[in-house]
Amino acid sequence: MFTGIVEEKGRVVSLEELEGSWRYTVAVETVSEGLSIGDSLATNGVCLTVVEVGDGTLSFDVLEETRRVTNLRFLETGGTVNLERSLRFDGRIGGHFVSGHVDCTGVIKTLRPEGKDVLLQIEIPEGFEHYVVYKGCIAIDGMSLTIAKEEGRLITIWLIPHTMEVTTIGERKAGDLVNLEFDLIAKYTEKIVAQRG
Repeated sequence: MFTGIVEEKGRVVSLEELEGSWRYTVAVETVSEGLSIGDSLATNGVCLTVVEVGDGTLSFDVLEETRRVTNLRFLETGGTVNLERSLRFDGRIGGHFVSGHVDCTGVIKTLRPEGKDVLLQIEIPEGFEHYVVYKGCIAIDGMSLTIAKEEGRLITIWLIPHTMEVTTIGERKAGDLVNLEFDLIAKYTEKIVAQRG
């Protein structure tokens, strides 16, 4: 479990195609503290397992299915990713409960300054609209964000300068794909209600 509060931006140092997976290696500064092989790390909101800890680097094996449903397939050497260590239950919990199991990708339609804020609009794929509610939570590339407005498949989010500085969203542009994870509680509720209906 994660909270969607990004700890740092990592830089991709290598992408290697192996026989059964892809090996991604990311240069990190702080998130490697306390991490061991087998631990989970949210990478652009995708829960990945650490398979190697190097000097200032972490490596992960990424399956084709993960690449198919996330924007990790578009990463290139030198690119950046949002990183968050898994949740600890002995401290504060910011953001919301994020599993790191990405539901789909969405397309950035608008990303621009508007007054002192930054406006972000994302088009979500058809069939996911019912998970989106006004003032509800969504994880976008692993960032816990609040939905300010929803119009069909278009969601609007207002970003603060801090988010633009410490995450990869400041490097994105209209047309880019972002990983989306909808609220976990909503998905469980939907299944329970459907089974009882």
